[in-house]
Amino acid sequence: MTLNLESIIKAAAKKTKADLVIKNGRIIDVFNLEIIEEDIAIKNGMIIGIGNYDGDEVVDAEGAFICPGLIDGHVHMESSMIHPHYFTTTILAHGVTTIITDPHEIANVSGTSGIQFMLDATEECPVDVFFMLPSCVPATSFEHNGANIEAHDLAPFYEHDRVLGLAEVMDFPAVRDGDEAMVAKLAQAIQHDKKIDGHGAGLAPEDLNIYASAHIKTDHECVTAQEAKERLKRGMYVMMREGTVAKDARSLIPLVNERNARRFLFCTDDKHLDDLVNVGSIDHNIRIAIQERLDPLLAIQIATLNAAECFSLKDRGAVAPGYIADLLFIEDLEKFTIKDVYKNGKSIKEQDHLHSPIAVPDLLKDSVNMKPIHKNDLKIKVETDKLCNIIEIIPNSLITKRIKETVTTYNGEFLPNIEKDQLKLAVIERHKCRGHIGLGIVKGFQMKNGAIASTVAHDSHNIVTVGTSDENLLIAVQAIEQMKGGLVVVCEEKIVASLPLEISGLMSNMPTENTLSSLKDLHDALQLIGSQNNFNPFVALSFLSLPVIPELKLTDTGLFDVTKFEHITIQAK
Repeated sequence: MTLNLESIIKAAAKKTKADLVIKNGRIIDVFNLEIIEEDIAIKNGMIIGIGNYDGDEVVDAEGAFICPGLIDGHVHMESSMIHPHYFTTTILAHGVTTIITDPHEIANVSGTSGIQFMLDATEECPVDVFFMLPSCVPATSFEHNGANIEAHDLAPFYEHDRVLGLAEVMDFPAVRDGDEAMVAKLAQAIQHDKKIDGHGAGLAPEDLNIYASAHIKTDHECVTAQEAKERLKRGMYVMMREGTVAKDARSLIPLVNERNARRFLFCTDDKHLDDLVNVGSIDHNIRIAIQERLDPLLAIQIATLNAAECFSLKDRGAVAPGYIADLLFIEDLEKFTIKDVYKNGKSIKEQDHLHSPIAVPDLLKDSVNMKPIHKNDLKIKVETDKLCNIIEIIPNSLITKRIKETVTTYNGEFLPNIEKDQLKLAVIERHKCRGHIGLGIVKGFQMKNGAIASTVAHDSHNIVTVGTSDENLLIAVQAIEQMKGGLVVVCEEKIVASLPLEISGLMSNMPTENTLSSLKDLHDALQLIGSQNNFNPFVALSFLSLPVIPELKLTDTGLFDVTKFEHITIQAK
């Protein structure tokens, strides 16, 4: 959007006509939390007046509520599994006109080349995409990823006008202990007067003091109202997350009131494509808030003005003069049904978003580099009648439980047991042929005969697979290697569905409709192996290797107790 200040002032003063005037709308005033009925005048993509105006074009809002475009305060575009161009087109239809993204996922696979690709790929997107630079690549020292990014690697990116700061700092021990590399990244962001996002999963109040003192001012990992309140007490912003797995909004919204609401914003964090299309993005967060009896105007303020002010985006987040004309026409305020979306003063119905996405560099297409794997590599040695440490998944949660159970064995090796719902889990290093394989036992997938595997495995994105037999696991892993990344379902030792993810093993380069079709095939195939419908097994699987979310996880170096921040053995001591 080009700013011509002289023409804007003339139009605001009514010396010239506005480009567009929207009449008969009910404007949601996010400053006073009121509804006003006046014209909206727009010039050069900017709102230049509220009142009574004439324009070269006049649009009759026909009584629709008009609110600012929505802002997602923290999202990993890679989790949608589609090219950034297709991702932004998808969320724009749901009223999201601005996002703050963290390319942490692709950076862990492809390093600074991945960050640059995401910046380049969003240059001409229909949504405004701002960036927070990945702070933890690798996420921890307890796993192997594809790259290592230090402060000097991030330095050039701070010159980019769409880079707002340093993304979720998830390595709390590094902050607490004053790790030299982490302090350098924090100091670098502060010196550039940039924002710093937090990732305070499970942190005690005393730990939050350390975060806040290090200028970490946001957190999207609150799962209880009390956790959120502790962050508010320390002057932090709380992001209420509603993703595909982590669904925390309903737990946090009861804490929101008119006294503290300005410190809340919404985010999606990680959301799969089918969820985005069928359920929504930040518009879904708003609907949940309203269902939980939050004032609709307050919910809209949280989704717009609050997010803008949190990240110092001074030109958006409100329907007021001097703000970008990103507007939503809402038919039913209680249901938050979107009738039309305006980006930079133009209806998206009238805009052409069909231009081709940028080409993907060859480097990003060749991200699966693993040593050959054999059945013997998947054997788990355990003693009969001895308790084993088992990961128990919690459907639709990032958090897992550490439980102890006896397992079925044969010749001193663990055998998956369908009746006990004890399956074999493996994480296989796939970046630099290191040959690391982490093995574990998991409960909760309720799989009957088969395996699933994926290269989407937060945060290091090694190959992660779960199955009922070594044969099924091996076939799934070999299919992933042949596809150079993606998702696969194996039933009775046969591949029944797959989705290639050629961009760093994380994103498809196909159009949205094609990717959706493949996702449906995968979902249908899951039913063949006995998967339940109350959660998405691929999403649950993708977070089982994330060693910064409690309690027990598996990396390519073995079982990891997040509460103690140390590796443990499968055989309980």
